[in-house]
Amino acid sequence: DKLKNILELLPEHDLPEDLKSKHCKRCVVVGSGGILHGSELGHLLNQFDIVIRLNDAPVQGYTDHVGNKTTIRMTYPEGAPLSEHEYPPASLFVAVLFKSVDFNWLQAMVKNETL
Repeated sequence: DKLKNILELLPEHDLPEDLKSKHCKRCVVVGSGGILHGSELGHLLNQFDIVIRLNDAPVQGYTDHVGNKTTIRMTYPEGAPLSEHEYPPASLFVAVLFKSVDFNWLQAMVKNETL
């Protein structure tokens, strides 16, 4: 029932047109473990058609190493980046919800309430 109530609060949306029209030829998933620090692979990562970033993997200040392109950001609520700069307007945010408290978080976000 909680999920049903929350879904009714959300506007209906489909994938953004640029994602729907993409034939995902080359994708890369960038985690938040820090393994890319010092790699200077940013230019290479930016060449992928789809760049999926996980959790709070930072971009700002690390673009030489991790690139600056974010097509999709997937995260658990507690792993969501706190900086608005980590949510580019053209990217898609995907919340991965599985615990009861995650649904409370989503409801608070949608209703602009304090959790």
